Amino acid sequence: MTKDELREKANDLTLAPGVYLMMDSGGQVIYVGKAKKLKNRVSQYFQDTASHNSKTKMMVSQVDRFDTILVRSEFEALVLENSLIKRHMPRYNILLKDDKGYPFVRLERGAAYPRFTLVSRTEEDDARYFGPFGGRRETRLAIEAVCGALRLPTCARKFPRDIGKERPCLNKHIGKCDGFCQTDGPGQEEYARRIEQAVGIFTGHYKKLTGELQREMEQAAEALDFERAAALRDRIRSVSVLGKTQQVIAGVCADTDVWGLYRGQVRWGFGVLHLEDGNLLGREVKVLAAGAEEDEGEILSAVLRQYYEGRGAVPKEICVAALPEDREALEEVLAQGCGHKVSLRVPRRGQRAELLRMAQNNAREETERVTSETERTNKTLEQLGDLAGLSHAPRRIEAYDISNTGSADMVASMVVFCDGRPLKKEYRKFQIKTLEHPDDYAAMREVLGRRLQRYLDGDEKFSPLPDLILMDGGQQHAAVAEEALAQKGLSVAVLGMVKDDRHRTRALMTAQGQELGIRCSPPLFTLVGQVQEEVHRFAITYHRKKHSRSAVRSRLDGINGLGEARRKALLKQFGSVRAVMQAELAELEAVLPKAVAGAVYDRFHGEKTKEK
Repeated sequence: MTKDELREKANDLTLAPGVYLMMDSGGQVIYVGKAKKLKNRVSQYFQDTASHNSKTKMMVSQVDRFDTILVRSEFEALVLENSLIKRHMPRYNILLKDDKGYPFVRLERGAAYPRFTLVSRTEEDDARYFGPFGGRRETRLAIEAVCGALRLPTCARKFPRDIGKERPCLNKHIGKCDGFCQTDGPGQEEYARRIEQAVGIFTGHYKKLTGELQREMEQAAEALDFERAAALRDRIRSVSVLGKTQQVIAGVCADTDVWGLYRGQVRWGFGVLHLEDGNLLGREVKVLAAGAEEDEGEILSAVLRQYYEGRGAVPKEICVAALPEDREALEEVLAQGCGHKVSLRVPRRGQRAELLRMAQNNAREETERVTSETERTNKTLEQLGDLAGLSHAPRRIEAYDISNTGSADMVASMVVFCDGRPLKKEYRKFQIKTLEHPDDYAAMREVLGRRLQRYLDGDEKFSPLPDLILMDGGQQHAAVAEEALAQKGLSVAVLGMVKDDRHRTRALMTAQGQELGIRCSPPLFTLVGQVQEEVHRFAITYHRKKHSRSAVRSRLDGINGLGEARRKALLKQFGSVRAVMQAELAELEAVLPKAVAGAVYDRFHGEKTKEK
């Protein structure tokens, strides 16, 4: 379908809640979204495309058709959206989980002696799955710890096939297993009971288990079975410690989770702190693949749903910095998955507010740590390209500046930045040749004309053309550059670099007079400031050097017998014109012929005599 056809179809949608699926020309679902009013939400994609961020623009450009599914409420839309995202894994949706980072614990059903195993994903089978958990190593250790605390077997023997065939392994002798492999062992019924106890730990319900074990211990003590009572006491201690640790590994907290989001220059990150009874149990941080331009509310809603789904328990309270638009529906979805009410709230003061700042700091540190300098630079260049109206990041940037003192020694500089870094071997200097009076605009017109003509003539020193030209100045400077390009039949994006009253970079300016603010992006502001300072420095340095040479020539001009070679010899010997002026005749004669040395001496000492 064409974009006009897509727009027309969107405008014909109903205002009811629902879910929409965007598909490419191959029929693959590339984005799934929900809406309170389908018509309003979907039509936005195909109308004001200029206001979209780069990710949305890319997604819309690949949409060939879309489908919608009507539902009765925002809650149903949220549930359906989540289900469709899991099924299709669209590349433009925010996807939290990955197979390596979030493993599951699998418990086989139907077996006489089921075992816990670590798997990368859930399957459509009869097994029971717990997770996703925090990491593969931590999850493997958790399985071993749970089985050790409940004295369940972890060896390679198969039950009931291998019961009674061999002597018990080392785990039985060191107290990590109760010897289910022996004919006089605890038996299948006890094995099943302990498996259910292990399930309680994996789902975060260890307190219920410790209560049951406590009652068993008391009954054993009353029956004077002190050996069993002591064993149960040790198991209660192990389960209590393990249960709290396991809550952190699983990201499950009985009380409160505090979420901090951080928008980096390139991507988002989150930090979550787990609390129980006001005590901080641990933290988890992760950097998302979602781009920094994503909406914070959309990020939070998607991450919370995916993070808690399938974990078996959700905290009663989740603290966040800002509430998502679909708060009520989200709370209902989370509550449905855990069987109790879940509240999202924004803490304003006290311990919760401090913990929220801590979570945000954790998210910031991790996001900045994993974001490379190259990624930051590329993102900054993308932002600059968007301001310049480019469809891509400007890899090569050229900047120009004029420097003069009155009408004397007018010069211009061209500096080059490639991939955000100065490329000094490509810097160029220009002398203004056609002007007798200072005129920055005319000088810039001359310089750009010469530079562009050198490119058209095939001069490798002036190839290739830049992706973007930055002029040290405002609207008129940018207009002059565009005029020079048009005269040569070339097209390059142009922006002016505007300074404030203190001669500091303030903004960018188009040739049409539109001022483009850059202070909202510190990296972009820094880059433009660096370019402006560099081109100004290069122009000033060249101007001063040229002006110094002119001053030398003017003081030594007109002296009989003193040509360019002898002037250089004098400056090499004495270091400056002032030292030459103060030199004695004998010192000059050591460098120059006597007649020429006398002429030089008379020039300066004669001037001093006249001054007196």
